[in-house]
Amino acid sequence: MSSQLSSQKVRKPGERIFCLLLIVVSIFLFWQAYQIAGFSSLSSSGAFPLAASATMVLASCVVFVNTLKLPAAEGIQFFRHCLPPVVSIIMAIILLYAVVIDSLGFILSSFVFLFVCIQLLYRRSPLFTLAISIVSLIVVYIIFRLVFQVVLPEGIVPEREIIAQITSWWSN
Repeated sequence: MSSQLSSQKVRKPGERIFCLLLIVVSIFLFWQAYQIAGFSSLSSSGAFPLAASATMVLASCVVFVNTLKLPAAEGIQFFRHCLPPVVSIIMAIILLYAVVIDSLGFILSSFVFLFVCIQLLYRRSPLFTLAISIVSLIVVYIIFRLVFQVVLPEGIVPEREIIAQITSWWSN
């Protein structure tokens, strides 16, 4: 327990920058809340967002000051402890997914994304990963496309024709 408490009383790499960014974001949100209705009255539409963002600004300032007082942790490297390679790889895969989803479409790009990420993180047999990817994609597709009727990027898979064919099976 004492080693856990002592490890919490050191500043990890990147903490000061994160706390500073938290202050900047909180001030931006405060400004956005002020733009809603200003300080016109306590019952105005911007009163709650203004109070919440003011609390964020104060809290983030307190956290930043307390972080500055902490000694730096020894022997901890930012990229090894805070941003390990697997996190960087997943971030790159997410970026690639965001880039190709419009051209390849939701079904194909999401299938490849799920398969690669599950295989990378779960490290089971490719057949097991394939099954999880297909089932997950079917569930997500049914919920978002069919239930909520969200328009998903079609890409190279002829989604409309497939849905029309499936619908025709039930209409006969």
